Amino acid sequence: MLNTSQNANAVAAPVMAVNPAKNGHAKGAQAPGVGAADAKAGASKPDAAKNSAGESQDRFLKLLVTQMKNQDPLNPMDNAQVTSQMAQLSTVSGIDKLNATLNALSSSMTASHSMQAASMIGHVVVVPGNKIELKGGKGAAALDLAQPADSVTVQIKDGAGNLVRSLNLGSQQSGVVPIQWDGKNDANSAVAEGSYQFSASAQLGAAKSSVNTLAYGLVSGVIQKPEGASLNVEKIGETSMDAVKQIL
Repeated sequence: MLNTSQNANAVAAPVMAVNPAKNGHAKGAQAPGVGAADAKAGASKPDAAKNSAGESQDRFLKLLVTQMKNQDPLNPMDNAQVTSQMAQLSTVSGIDKLNATLNALSSSMTASHSMQAASMIGHVVVVPGNKIELKGGKGAAALDLAQPADSVTVQIKDGAGNLVRSLNLGSQQSGVVPIQWDGKNDANSAVAEGSYQFSASAQLGAAKSSVNTLAYGLVSGVIQKPEGASLNVEKIGETSMDAVKQIL
C-alpha cells in the first residue's frame, strides 16, 4: 500500500505526462490545468463562443479522458458522475443537431416560398385594398364577409372623396363577394376611367356585420426578404403571400 508521499507522486506523475503534441493537439492546445489562461484568452476573443459543436465535443472528451487518467487511484471518479457528464454532452449535441435541422428546413421552406411567389408573376390576385380601377367601362373589386349579411352596400368615390355610385348587393353569404361596376354614376352617366376608392357596409338583422374590402391587382414582381417572399402588386403595392384571397 502506498504511503502519503508515494500517493502524491503517483497522482502528480500522470499530470506531468500529459503532452498535447503526443495526444494530437494543435500547437496552441493546453493541459486541463491551465484553466485561467483559457478563460483569459476566451474573454479577449468574442468569437470564441462560436465554436462548432464538433469542437466542443472534442474538447469535452479530451478533458474527461485526461481527468480520468489523472484521478486519485485511492479515490476514483464516481460512475454516476461520469454518466451525468456524458448525458449532458449528449443533450447539448442533440440540441445542436436539432437546431441545424430546423435551420435547414427553414431555408428549404424559404426557397420553396420564393419559387411559389415567382410563379404568380403576371397573374391577377385578390388582396386587401380599397381601390377599384375603371377601364373600358368596367370596374371590379370584391368584399370579404366574416358572416352572412341581409344587405350589403358599396359606395364608390372619386379621388376628391365625392360619392360617384352606390351599389346595393342585397343579401350575401359569408366569404368573398365579387363587385361589378359598369362605370356609371348614380345619374346613369358614364364617368372617366381611372382609379377610384370604395367602401362597404353590411347589415345582419339590426346589427352591422363585419366586412373587408378587397382589390384586384396584377402581380408585377417578387420582393425577397429574410422572413420570406412578398408580392409587388401594381397600383396596390407590396402584399404578403398570406394576404392573397384568390388567384385569377
